[in-house]
Amino acid sequence: MTGPVFVDTNILVYRHDTSDIAKQTQADAWHKFLWHRRLGRLSFQVLQELYATLKQGRGASLDPATVRGIVANYLQWQPVRIDAGVLRRAWVVEERFRLSWWDALIVAAAQASECPILLTEDLQHGQDLNGVRVVDPFAAPQLSPREVLEQP
Repeated sequence: MTGPVFVDTNILVYRHDTSDIAKQTQADAWHKFLWHRRLGRLSFQVLQELYATLKQGRGASLDPATVRGIVANYLQWQPVRIDAGVLRRAWVVEERFRLSWWDALIVAAAQASECPILLTEDLQHGQDLNGVRVVDPFAAPQLSPREVLEQP
């Protein structure tokens, strides 16, 4: 096993997005895999984005109490705080890899939480960002999360 996996907002949103059943199914498989093995990690930035997106009703009609419950459950995933150290890391990542500021913050938070894997569809699958490998969970839907993580 590769260690903890940092999960970007889009993957968590797809789990509740009924407009794309294939992505919802894949996101749910990853969620169950990470939850069962206690490997999921995220940041408070991810939780804020998740709350705002689900509250807007993307792909699902969820009431505010349900959205708050979903976000509160992810507090068990040891959210990384965006502090001065993460900001400094993000500046380096932003410049070195020419990422958007928000993506650089996600990568910096993954680095700070010592996650060798970043689960996202927003960056290039397989890319190595200073020791964090990008995995797009939708790039090989025929593979289970375990099979994807065991790939070099």
